[in-house]
Amino acid sequence: MHCARRLVAACLAAVIFLACLAVFSPVSAADNGGHWTIKSPMPTPRTEVAAAALGDKIYVIGGYGKGGDLVEEYDVKSDRWRRRAALPRQLHHIGAAAAGGKIYVIGGYSSGKSMDTVYEYDPAADRWRVMAPMPTARGALAVGVVGDKIYAVGGVGANNRNAAANEEYDPARNLWRKRAPLPSPRDHHAVGVVAGKLYAIGGRRDGRHADNVDPNEEYDPATDKWQTRAALPTLRSGAAGAVLGGRIFVIGGETPAKTFSDNEAYDPATNTWTKMAPMPTARHGLGAAVVGEMVYLLAGGPQPGATYSAANEAFRP
Repeated sequence: MHCARRLVAACLAAVIFLACLAVFSPVSAADNGGHWTIKSPMPTPRTEVAAAALGDKIYVIGGYGKGGDLVEEYDVKSDRWRRRAALPRQLHHIGAAAAGGKIYVIGGYSSGKSMDTVYEYDPAADRWRVMAPMPTARGALAVGVVGDKIYAVGGVGANNRNAAANEEYDPARNLWRKRAPLPSPRDHHAVGVVAGKLYAIGGRRDGRHADNVDPNEEYDPATDKWQTRAALPTLRSGAAGAVLGGRIFVIGGETPAKTFSDNEAYDPATNTWTKMAPMPTARHGLGAAVVGEMVYLLAGGPQPGATYSAANEAFRP
């Protein structure tokens, strides 16, 4: 009898412990993890691209593959692609952001060198122009837009070492200024902006995908300060970041051994992560853009390293 009571008590304790984990864990599984739709593939398979959306159009820019100066425009409504004016030079591992009806391509690599270049694309004129260079040259950086400013965060700078640089670009004035540096310098990370704050998530150290890291650091441009938030649950780099409905979706990525289909959503309001429906095609070096209620994931390497795809997959949370 005593043994039976002890067994019952042990089982109850285990149930209570598991319930507490479910309540207090920063990671949960969504009851509705969203769903994916396969869209028209890109004309040109690529990886290490950048993507940005303006209206109902998405622009996939640069990357490894057939021509790092390629710009292909995807019309979400018609599910069709067309070629647009090429980048002024071949680039990969760039940052791209839409602001004021234009697209800005920042940094990246060209011929193995970290770049400080900034190019502005006007879709109405289908024309590029050169803008003021970024103060700190770097590739594999990430960019985000807060208000009317673009923030270029992290990346690989001189001597293939991480740059902690956090630099603010004002497109209206074509001016840069340095801001508080990224506390955990890294590259191949994702960035998302929610409620006027920027989040730098995951990545790797000094370009080594065997040295992936999980920090999630929040930057407030109003105070020029950073703070640590709940870490990325699944360790990976080369993932894409996209914001929809007040949450940041971190999708895909790689280690030296594999690519990821993982799709994890971060809610800054609760500082928690939720596992969402995985991406159909595991890959890294992909671009992400949001149009309406969908996140579009474009291009990317299906195996670690320099592999390519024309994948175009849309996620609705």
